[in-house]
Amino acid sequence: MTTALADTTVVIHLYRRYAPALTWDGSLSQPLSITPITWMEVMYGAGSKSGQQACEVIMQQFELIPLLPEDQNWAMQQLKTHRLSQSIAIMDCLIASVAFRLRVPFYTHNLKDMKILLGDSLPVKPYL
Repeated sequence: MTTALADTTVVIHLYRRYAPALTWDGSLSQPLSITPITWMEVMYGAGSKSGQQACEVIMQQFELIPLLPEDQNWAMQQLKTHRLSQSIAIMDCLIASVAFRLRVPFYTHNLKDMKILLGDSLPVKPYL
């Protein structure tokens, strides 16, 4: 059961072994989830085969929550509403759609865009 989602920034910090991220991750009592969009963004950013392998190892700790058709429809509406006025990105809309559907905390360092999409209650900056 999903209790919270992690954004791409959080997974990348874990991959880079950023101490505050590792400490925070170690303090969690329940595993987090990610979307396939986050999975793809992290894998896309891996610069080598060994980097991809390391990313896969890290991402195995997360439950993968697939997008549903209603998530995609919500994301399309958000893009239409916020792209021109707020410069919201496609991938952010898709990732946020799952947090919106599940109404669970969404751990991210992209508070500016995620608060536009999700309001003030779901996006949470997990560490400095």
